[in-house]
Amino acid sequence: MKSLTLISSFFLCVVVVLFTFSSNYASAHIHEDFLHCLSNHLSNCSTITELVYTPNNPSYSTLLNSSVMNFRFSSPSLPKPSVIITPFHVSQIKATLMCSKKHGLQIRTRSGGHDSDGLSYISDVPYVVIDLRNLRKVKVDVHDKTAWVQAGATIGEVYYNIAKKSPILGFPAGICYTVGVGGHFSGGGYGILMRKYGLGGDNVIDVRILLANGKIVDRKSMGGDLFWALRGGGAVSFGIVLAWKINLVDIPSTITIANVQMDYEQDSTKRLVHQWQTIADKFDKDLLLFVRLQTGNSTTPGITKPSLQASFAVVFLGGTDKLIPLVKKSFPDLGLARKDCVEMSWIQSILLFNGFPTNSSLDVLLNRTQSVMFSFKAKADYVKEPIPDDVVDKLAKSLYQEDLGTAVLQLFPYGGRMGEIPESETPFPHRSGNLYELTYLARWVEKGNASETENHLKWTRSSYSYMAPYVSKNPREAYLNYRDLDIGRNNYNGSTTYAQASIWGSKYYKDNFKRLVYVKTMVDPSNFFRNEQSIPAYSL
Repeated sequence: MKSLTLISSFFLCVVVVLFTFSSNYASAHIHEDFLHCLSNHLSNCSTITELVYTPNNPSYSTLLNSSVMNFRFSSPSLPKPSVIITPFHVSQIKATLMCSKKHGLQIRTRSGGHDSDGLSYISDVPYVVIDLRNLRKVKVDVHDKTAWVQAGATIGEVYYNIAKKSPILGFPAGICYTVGVGGHFSGGGYGILMRKYGLGGDNVIDVRILLANGKIVDRKSMGGDLFWALRGGGAVSFGIVLAWKINLVDIPSTITIANVQMDYEQDSTKRLVHQWQTIADKFDKDLLLFVRLQTGNSTTPGITKPSLQASFAVVFLGGTDKLIPLVKKSFPDLGLARKDCVEMSWIQSILLFNGFPTNSSLDVLLNRTQSVMFSFKAKADYVKEPIPDDVVDKLAKSLYQEDLGTAVLQLFPYGGRMGEIPESETPFPHRSGNLYELTYLARWVEKGNASETENHLKWTRSSYSYMAPYVSKNPREAYLNYRDLDIGRNNYNGSTTYAQASIWGSKYYKDNFKRLVYVKTMVDPSNFFRNEQSIPAYSL
């Protein structure tokens, strides 16, 4: 009787899951086989129904779109996963891996959904999405100044847990609190502490990852090559990261934030931008001063038409009394005054940069969705020599073209710790020799109009094309976490050849690309973990 009950429960479990599935008969047998396989490897029906979301499930679209942070990829016409899996335990990830391999479905893994071109939830081949939202614990050890972070956590959740334990510890990751740590840490994510402490990946000291062969390894058991690859080479090419161990960094109890905004059209402002290019990478490590150019209302009295604005944003690890003389010495023409400066804690600066009042409850950092959603396209360049004034001027004035959305140029300085770490230390090669990273960003409210979307994309692409002679060359370097499918675009049919991959691989990783291919071949020779811009395996 007991055996009959177990069989009946298993049958009911499969029926419930399959009933919610799409009736597309052409591929249904693959998906049915996958779901039968998954049911076989999981313990009970309640687990299945909480874990598996198929297209006919009422919650499927809500769940899928909840982590789509670039709204141009939320269109109903775009490919959708056959199944979304939301695991609560590592065993459920292993079961999904096993059944996906067995039945010919690719896996896309997402923790936050911020990837620029949507690769964590979109593919043109049959696939499942493993959404790690339920695996997001952050365990902070103040004594050792470390933390274990499950791969489904967001940066906001990491910062929240650190701040709750210590006001003088932090982590050098990005500003945007809804970004997932999985892609951010493994793709070279950076933030306002970069010049002092490097990248998030530079401060990873251990990783637990599930490989294609079903084994779970950590730093000690995976070997140095794979550990090297995961800290800047994009973890999705090698397996499914389960957790990261990170080194926390010392932060003074007081930091200073300032923002000096000017009309770019003023000659004095243009001179400041040029001067910034020559000195920003040489500032004291405790000082980060970046520039943003965008259109907005004029700051000149009596002028109401849109104007180009230049914002000089200052982040200083210390108080105003030390910052003012430092800037007067290294960048006196900025005219930074005490009235421009606000002292606060590091965690308050995170709130500020995300648009929250600095006295807000830290609980706002636990929200995994943003209050206002946009479509966007981002590209990045690395600048090794100051760009001529007339070129900067023409590029800046191109911002006027993006009149139905917002276009931004951001100049983010290098130097400091970034100039001390060798290019080969991790797969992220953009280190010494770079003055700054130049980002082109178009952002707009999505209306589902393809021609309108193309107009927004056009500004980013044309600006990027125009700048080719003035940025890094041979290769023209690119930033993995602004993944750009315009680079080496090909008709993806489920895999990418070495020749195809070398086009964008050399841009993201420079000479480190070859070592990444070697590591990929050793740990995933069948190239199971792959996407349109994943690391390929050599044909053995």
